[in-house]
Amino acid sequence: MFQQLQPAAARAALSLFMTISPRAATAANADGSVTFNLVVSAGGKTCLPKASGTVTIKPAGPVEIMEVSVQGLPANAEFAFFVLQVPKAPFGISWYQGDILTDKNGRGHERFIGRFSAETFAVAVGSAPAPVVFVGPFPDASLNPPFNPIQMYHLGLWFDSPQVAQAAGCPATITPFNGEHNAGIQLLNTSNFPDDHGPLRDVKSKQ
Repeated sequence: MFQQLQPAAARAALSLFMTISPRAATAANADGSVTFNLVVSAGGKTCLPKASGTVTIKPAGPVEIMEVSVQGLPANAEFAFFVLQVPKAPFGISWYQGDILTDKNGRGHERFIGRFSAETFAVAVGSAPAPVVFVGPFPDASLNPPFNPIQMYHLGLWFDSPQVAQAAGCPATITPFNGEHNAGIQLLNTSNFPDDHGPLRDVKSKQ
């Protein structure tokens, strides 16, 4: 009798595992920190399918400390790291957080300090003139649109240039995701989490 029930029990356990929300991966550690993975974007899968990353965010009073490690990337290359509204196109509101440089083995690490929690958001209570500094393929807007607070809980990593992407066998598409708005394609993101529940949403601020 017990042997007959085993397959059914196994199927039930597998079904439960498959339906667990990706949010379970961001359960807080004893110190309140949260650790989760970055996965390869759709464009990156065609050229660097083994690229990956790990992020740990630790609350630290009025800020959070975010440690980002990446591997399986091109050697000695620069990448731009963003906080995003949604992890893949059309991305929504995006915030340029900083750069990550890889070593000769295609590994990189960077620490960012800022607001990376359930309170991370952007808002524009009204329109105002904006400086036009860069006029390349994605020129700066001279006026912002007003919008209510928009929570931003996802992360993404882009090639700093389409030339570096092309050298790695990736598409040479130009995107606005670097300091001068002439970056390459996205390589890593947090699309392993739901669009409306990115991993930053599970980070609780300590104030």
